[in-house]
Amino acid sequence: QVQLVESGGGLVQPGGSLRLSCAASGGVRDVATMAWYRQPPGKQRELVAGILKTGRPVYADSAKGRFTISRDNAKNAVYLQMNSLKPEDTAVYYCNADIATQFQEQSNYWGQGTQVTVSS
Repeated sequence: QVQLVESGGGLVQPGGSLRLSCAASGGVRDVATMAWYRQPPGKQRELVAGILKTGRPVYADSAKGRFTISRDNAKNAVYLQMNSLKPEDTAVYYCNADIATQFQEQSNYWGQGTQVTVSS
């Protein structure tokens, strides 16, 4: 069974940095697009950044210039380096990926989420 396991969330002061990690496991044969979403308190889930298998990134306007998405195809992993964090970045961050397994064609999967809190 496919799992996306996230790590790296926590509490950080405004202006600080965090690096989120997410790795796919469980019979993974191929990973296409990988992305990070977030859901602030009381709001809908929104795209933060995505990255194609080729490495081409896409960013939400709120992430441009502060966040960097990257991936390691050998590890089926995606990362989000977040710098200059602001209180409005506070949210649960979710990893998302399009994954094909040994027994199933490509499907979309979500991680369990990791809390990021930006506060002094």
